[in-house]
Amino acid sequence: MSSDDAVLLEDPAPGVRLITLNRPQVRNAMTAEVTAAWTAAIAKVADDGDVRALVVTGAGSSFCSGADLSWLDQGASQDTTPARMRDRMLPFYRTWLSPRELPFPVIAAINGPAVGAGLCAALACDLRYASTSARFSAPFIYLGTHGGMAATWLLPEAIGVTRAREMLYTGRELLPEEALAWGLVSGVADHVLEHSLKVAQQIATAAPIATRFTKAGLEQSANGLAASLQWEALAQPVTLATSDVHEGIQAKRERRPPIFTGN
Repeated sequence: MSSDDAVLLEDPAPGVRLITLNRPQVRNAMTAEVTAAWTAAIAKVADDGDVRALVVTGAGSSFCSGADLSWLDQGASQDTTPARMRDRMLPFYRTWLSPRELPFPVIAAINGPAVGAGLCAALACDLRYASTSARFSAPFIYLGTHGGMAATWLLPEAIGVTRAREMLYTGRELLPEEALAWGLVSGVADHVLEHSLKVAQQIATAAPIATRFTKAGLEQSANGLAASLQWEALAQPVTLATSDVHEGIQAKRERRPPIFTGN
């Protein structure tokens, strides 16, 4: 395989893009090759003004097995000083967590195990759906390392501090139904990619300006009620000045699906 196919980018439906991690022989580990291809695919999607929703999945039987262990274990290499490793880690973290920065919703179609940093990549997505063969674990301390890629923030955000502690301290594997009960995923589906693409297609029919403001507003919510009220007092008037709001109201009155243009 060439490095060009380490990550696949497709457009399966209007307004929807699909990114597939495509190194099943290494369980879609975050190798340098995959990371570079992921960075390029995300940049391309970010620059595409027609995108309204993105789905991320893995090829083969795994979603993502996490960081390339050979990259973490470099023995006596001069690059293993804390300062040098930090300079490498931060860009690595940021590129894999970039779904948080995209202005439109991102859906993780978790087709198999999501382990360590691979779990964090799934947590960086706005919505997560699991196949019946999905598995979730954060075994960082059983590899002798501290968690990375904001594991200590993303896990509590998704499932609460108590359950995050259990995953991080015990490293135990979470099965799909328990992940659903804990709120780690929004649903479990036999055909998870098909299901995720349907959700993405539904999101792609919504008013894009309002959808983008909603994603930004959810990020603001971490700052508390007052910050959310201030944000909404700015964001909602912007959407009320668009032609899409008139289309939405008219479609409701006429009992037909709205056709939003993003204007």
